[in-house]
Amino acid sequence: MAVSDQAVVTGKQLDILSINTIRTLSIDAVQKANSGHPGAPMAFAPVAYVLWQQFLRYDPANPVWPNRDRFILSNGHASMLLYSMLYLAGVKSVDSEYKVLDRPSVTLDDLKSFRQLDSKTPGHPEYRHTSGVETTTGPLGQGIGNSVGMAIAAKWLQARYNRPGFEIFNYNVYAFCSDGDLMEGIGSEAASLAGHLKLPNLCWIYDANQITLDGPADWSFSEDVAMRFRAYGWNVAHVGDANDLYALSNAFNEFLGTNDRPTLVMVNSHIGYGAPHKQDTNAAHGEPLGEDEVRLAKKSYGWPEDAHFLVPDGVLEHFQEGIGERGREFHSEWADLYGRYTSQFPDLADQIGRMQRRDLPDGWDKNLPTFPADAKGVATRESSGKVLNALAQNIPWLIGGAADLATSNKTDLKFEGAGVFKPVNYGGRNFHFGVREHAMAAALNGMVNSKLRAFGGTFFNFTDYMRPSMRLASITEIPVIYVLTHDSIGLGEDGPTHQPIEQLASLRAMPNMIVMRPGDANEVVEAWKAIMPFKNNPVAMVLSRQAMPTLDRTKYAPASGVAKGGYILADAQGGKPQVILIGTGSELSLCVSAYEKLTGEGIRARVVSMPSTDIFDKQDDAYKNSVLPPDVAARVSVEAASVFGWERYVGLQGAIIGMTTFGGSAPAKDLYRKFGITTDHVIQAARDVLARAK
Repeated sequence: MAVSDQAVVTGKQLDILSINTIRTLSIDAVQKANSGHPGAPMAFAPVAYVLWQQFLRYDPANPVWPNRDRFILSNGHASMLLYSMLYLAGVKSVDSEYKVLDRPSVTLDDLKSFRQLDSKTPGHPEYRHTSGVETTTGPLGQGIGNSVGMAIAAKWLQARYNRPGFEIFNYNVYAFCSDGDLMEGIGSEAASLAGHLKLPNLCWIYDANQITLDGPADWSFSEDVAMRFRAYGWNVAHVGDANDLYALSNAFNEFLGTNDRPTLVMVNSHIGYGAPHKQDTNAAHGEPLGEDEVRLAKKSYGWPEDAHFLVPDGVLEHFQEGIGERGREFHSEWADLYGRYTSQFPDLADQIGRMQRRDLPDGWDKNLPTFPADAKGVATRESSGKVLNALAQNIPWLIGGAADLATSNKTDLKFEGAGVFKPVNYGGRNFHFGVREHAMAAALNGMVNSKLRAFGGTFFNFTDYMRPSMRLASITEIPVIYVLTHDSIGLGEDGPTHQPIEQLASLRAMPNMIVMRPGDANEVVEAWKAIMPFKNNPVAMVLSRQAMPTLDRTKYAPASGVAKGGYILADAQGGKPQVILIGTGSELSLCVSAYEKLTGEGIRARVVSMPSTDIFDKQDDAYKNSVLPPDVAARVSVEAASVFGWERYVGLQGAIIGMTTFGGSAPAKDLYRKFGITTDHVIQAARDVLARAK
């Protein structure tokens, strides 16, 4: 049937008309932008259509309804497929406070401004930027990694909050993925974790088009994907033709009927479907088709060849009668159920409401430990573990674990009822992510996107394996917490392979990431207190393996100064300071020791504790200048990590004590002495900068 006929259409004809609308909107947007990836939307439009119209429990009028099914486009380069669906389904816009607005998330004009400055349709989907986008995707593997966290969150919420007769949470998670998603290492990690956890609410839909950006997939990818996923413990369904709507429906029904494992639906498709010269070639992957090929593709669909952004009569209404009507019914039934739930279980409903708003419970910071002055002290990983356990008892949805390092990271929640998250107990609050740092970080993003407050632990050095997901958490603006121990050469004998050097500077350079490196046990308490109210910032909590002195707060300033990122810990006696010593983490105590000796020599010294340069930089100029007076040029920074970045705080005349090489394998005290990070070196550096400042 030619669309130009504009005949009254029903049934299968209307299905085809709607699918070709998705295709042509995607083609036109990419062509107009002269940039993008048309081939995947052309191929997978029928799959998106069947999923959204028949299966997705999603209310376009309220895209933040807590029990909605989640749809993730892991192959985010196919973003026009998602934007076309958001437009055709009539998904509403949501503001930064998650209030639904009376305007569409994506308009036809937004499709026409695909990939343009400040548009709602950027090159890859961005959470919080375009309503209806459940997570930021683009780097391949991230979306499916996030989907595991979302499925975990759904099962945890179900176990914790459902009651007999009140199935408040039972949503499913669907993710489109590509060959590239499955080739990336994170895809393997995430699939392994999901299979181990037997997540029955997770469905990946694999676009098996046998084409990568460079050429045929078999140039680089020849494994038996179905066998691989069965080995992971997944159910595998197969659809031989992406245009077979009946087979697609059967596959999704098979997923819904599988209750003991996740499901992979393998769909054979033709990239660039309908483009006679580019179908099944890499030329349809990462560039516009070209005007001539666009007309030929449209001709193959029975579409007006010179029409642009055409939405035929009846298509929008068809989506409203499909996902729109189904979504309203699902949401209405849930809202009625939740109203009765709220009356019967007000405390649980209050928790759910606070979670959705990213608010904390009343009294969330009660009963936190305090630590007496102690010259021997305690490792900050130890004090952090105590604080974390106290906070988790006050915040029921604070959950997490570690990448097989919970005993080292001190992330185990040990109080009664905490439990372990596993197939027989999806309500457990301790997670064993295994030696899968990247999958852990991606899953944490999905868990926090689902409004849980999740943390994950590993050795600080291994953030190198997590960095892509940490970067996306920063772009996405979600409050993931990373508990990162063994923070420096101070971890000792494991040597340079395990000793972080450049990681602090690297994460401090990441926009929106908050790096915290507290200097004693009470700074740890205040650091946790400072970060828990965050709603839009991920946090790297960087902690020591070795003990460090617990400072006497009757002699030195209160640790509450941590809330400002940097504060005056000990000030000059008898007037303006002549020299300022700036320390973080385990090196803070070196600054304090040097301060005492310099003060004894009559030198007016000030110690500034700087656990978070990120938070300090956000303070107003008056505060920053009060801590680091511009007219005091003699400054020394001390940190057992890369010196990069500290010149911002010490200036041209200052001294930076730190690492300019990798570490070594020896006890920590020997390493600090070898690399010149000692009290004596701090004192000598102070004298040197004072001499230069005269």
